[in-house]
Amino acid sequence: MSSLNRPESDGQITIFTDKTGVIKAARLLLSSVTKVLLLADRVVIKQIIRSRNKVLSTMERLEKVNNFQEFVQIFSQFGNEMVEFAHLTGDRQNDLKDEKKKAKMAAARAVLEKCTMMLLTASKTCLRHPNCESAHKNKEGVFDRMKEALDKVIEIVTECKPNGETDISSISIFTGIKEFKMNIETLGENLFIQSKETLSAMLDALLERTEDFTDCAYTSHEHRERILELSAQARMELQQLISVWIEAQSKKTKSIDEELELAILKISHSLNELKKELHSTAVQLAADLVKYHADHVVLKALKLTGVEGNLEGLAEYACKLSEQKERLVETCRLLRHVSGTEPLEITCIHAEETFQVTGQQIISAAETLTLHPSSKIAKENLDVFCEAWESQISDMLTLLREINDVFEGRRGEKYGYLSLPKPMKNNANLKSLKPDKPDSEEQAKIAKLGLKLGLLTSDANCEIEKWEDQENEVVRYGRNMSSMAYSLYLFTRGEGPIKTSQDLIHQLEVFAEEGLKLASSVQAFSKQLKDDDKLMLLLEINKLVPLCHQLQAVTKTPLQNQVFLKVDKSITKTRCIMATLVQLLSLCYKLLKKLQTENNRRVSVKNKDSVDGKT
Repeated sequence: MSSLNRPESDGQITIFTDKTGVIKAARLLLSSVTKVLLLADRVVIKQIIRSRNKVLSTMERLEKVNNFQEFVQIFSQFGNEMVEFAHLTGDRQNDLKDEKKKAKMAAARAVLEKCTMMLLTASKTCLRHPNCESAHKNKEGVFDRMKEALDKVIEIVTECKPNGETDISSISIFTGIKEFKMNIETLGENLFIQSKETLSAMLDALLERTEDFTDCAYTSHEHRERILELSAQARMELQQLISVWIEAQSKKTKSIDEELELAILKISHSLNELKKELHSTAVQLAADLVKYHADHVVLKALKLTGVEGNLEGLAEYACKLSEQKERLVETCRLLRHVSGTEPLEITCIHAEETFQVTGQQIISAAETLTLHPSSKIAKENLDVFCEAWESQISDMLTLLREINDVFEGRRGEKYGYLSLPKPMKNNANLKSLKPDKPDSEEQAKIAKLGLKLGLLTSDANCEIEKWEDQENEVVRYGRNMSSMAYSLYLFTRGEGPIKTSQDLIHQLEVFAEEGLKLASSVQAFSKQLKDDDKLMLLLEINKLVPLCHQLQAVTKTPLQNQVFLKVDKSITKTRCIMATLVQLLSLCYKLLKKLQTENNRRVSVKNKDSVDGKT
């Protein structure tokens, strides 16, 4: 080829008859590309480590600060660093191919997301009540959990456990049954590949784990008896299988082969029945528990005893919350056994840890409020921890749906805590909205609301990315709303294009209008759906429209001298709208995919009928 392209060529053509050189060159090229990719991967890992170190460094300063004004400044820096870290880890989570690692990353990032809010109120409570032991205990719990989560992220991205530790969590019952069935099915191909001792030990190990169900105080008598019965049946059928297996090793006949196949089918059937019983037990317990605690009576009582300064009432309801916590932790442990996939196992472990830690933190926050019943910040702190508890209860319902989807052969939509928008630098300043120096506590509250808004903006962006080439009005309005919400988030950080009160009001007005336009587009889309799906979508629209009208009403309220109150209300309403938008975009995407699948199926059937008719 080179000789043809050279003008001074003598006209002779070079023919490559030796393929060795070409193969060698291709291998070198592949090797070079691999090295570049590995180098790029190392750069990303170093970025995440560097970002984690910055967050840790700022956290250490936050732990030691004892001046409220200084705390507000450091927390503002901390918020920006957390947004950057969340963005980097979110991108990394999306790039991970291993679903187990992806689930672990999502769990660690969820902890950091929720703890960021807790850290603000817990630290403020400590600063307001520096001699209160329960306040310090509460704050230390938040810092400890955040540090653990940061370490977990680094462990995932570097694939390196500290001090050479290994994963000691035992496998779930469903995983054990799957592995056992794979082992017995190999006997049909090779009679000598396994030993009877190995199979007996495997069955004993997985049946031993069913004691988590039979020993549980909340398992019904009927479920317990059925689990014990099926366990005994599996043991008996394994002995029958071993007997036929030993006979088959000594003489190879068709009848023996059929007996062996039948014995394998029998024990597989028994284990499938056991799986059904365990699944039914765990899911029923969890569903009943979530339903029973949906009204959060104990949390409401703790808040009331706190503002009343009722120490006796605190002791009573703290005990009740501890009982509730233990029951939820045990239920999460049972759900893990029947989750069916490694990512869902990780989610169950995350839920278990969250209930365990948050339960203790609610009690310490309630104790602080009871000791200081007139403290607004102590009350706000308790509210934040109660919100985290309520959120985890709500997440349990999603977890139950996904476990049911897997069990029934319908893989649920994967969900995770995805990346935040990248931080940007600008010169806007929140203080410019008010001539006098704003109260630092008000600033901190706005910063907290803004951080929540930033997280929701990230979730909305990730929902929009799912649509890929499905560009339509819903996506366009959703993207506009996400972009405007991000500008509002930057405003709460003292950055971004919004510089004056007029800028803020205009942005909010346009944001509300875009929300109403999106609702109209979604309503038009709903006309293509079946009645049940249409109803689901209309329910979500009915949440969005009133919120947009309420935001419009807030923007029309005269400013007077209460700028921060208006900003507070505006950001709160915007956050509610964004939370609804995330749900709406997710639901629209699922229903669109479902509609397309049904349409494709109809076209396929129609084409088949047409071909059959011609034939």
